[in-house]
Order: sequence, then structure tokens, then C-alpha cells
Amino acid sequence: MTVLVLGIGNILWADEGFGVRAVEAFHRLYAMAKDVDLLDGGTQGLYLVNRVAEVDRLLVFDAIDYGLPPGTLKLVIGDEVPKFTGAKKMSLHQTGFQEVLSAADLMGHYPSDIVLIGCQPLDLEDWGGPLTAPVSASIEPALAAAVEVLESWGVAPSRRAVPLPAESGLLANDIDRAAYERPRAGAD
Repeated sequence: MTVLVLGIGNILWADEGFGVRAVEAFHRLYAMAKDVDLLDGGTQGLYLVNRVAEVDRLLVFDAIDYGLPPGTLKLVIGDEVPKFTGAKKMSLHQTGFQEVLSAADLMGHYPSDIVLIGCQPLDLEDWGGPLTAPVSASIEPALAAAVEVLESWGVAPSRRAVPLPAESGLLANDIDRAAYERPRAGAD
């Protein structure tokens, strides 16, 4: 059984980056079981089809506008997932994750289990801004929910005694959260 833990979203639009930041934190805090891969899917759209089509089980972190209080987490399971993916499209030409799932299904390689851990965003319009406080505070609970899902699939990760340093994180460059969300000049 192969499992993909995928974070999707755009870190350049504040809370839209929740999925990427969650998978990044998951990598730093947890060692994955064999056959579990982590991926920063960012805004890759249809480029993710092959990765999704090659796994048996898929766990996705994403910012989702459920109309709930900011920072609220909601788990969506199975056939309900395509109805809830993506908080914001940047243009009419952008491919949403629904299209990725549809393409995998058309290829005949749809994951047997899918779980979406969605977080209600507060701000999707702050170009270059960090995650807002309620969304940032939801990362640890989202990781705990992910551990429960993976445990139920029999591929539980183990918490690292010491988190990986930022330079050996999933992104390991200037767009990892610690480097990207440095305090802004003139900010309180």
C-alpha cells in the first residue's frame, strides 16, 4: 500500500498557503512510515495527476472556504472530497484539485481512500502575507488529525524527538515558512 500526504495551496496568498505549510510542518515534526510520501503540491495543478494516480491512499491538507469561523478544521472523507477542494482560483485558466482527481479517475487510477483536512481561511487576499493567527494555530491540530488518519490506515508516523532544522525541511530554501514569514520591516 502506498500513501501520499499532499499539501496544496499558494503560499503567496496568506491563508491559501495552509496546505503547503501543514505538510512542511509534518515533515519537520514526524518521521513517516515506509511507503508514505510527503509532497508540497503547491499550485502544480494537473502536474499532480500522475502522483495522485500512483497511490492507494491520499491525505490532503488544503485551505477550504466552508463558511465557518477562521481556523476551523474539517475532515472530508471519500467521495465528498472533490466537492470541497480549493479555496481560491487565481484565474479562469488555473486547474483546481477537483480536476486532478477527475483526471486520475479517468485514467482508472483513483486512490481507494482519500481524506481532506481542510482549514477555514481568514485572509486570501494578502499578497505576500503570512498565515493569519487562527490558521497558523490550526496547523498542530491538523497534524494530529493526520496522524489519526494514518494510524487508521496502518502507517502511523512517529514524532521526532527533535524537529528537523529549517534547512533540512521539505522545502529547504527561502520559501520555507521560517524564512518566508520573517518579520516585515516596520511591522510591530
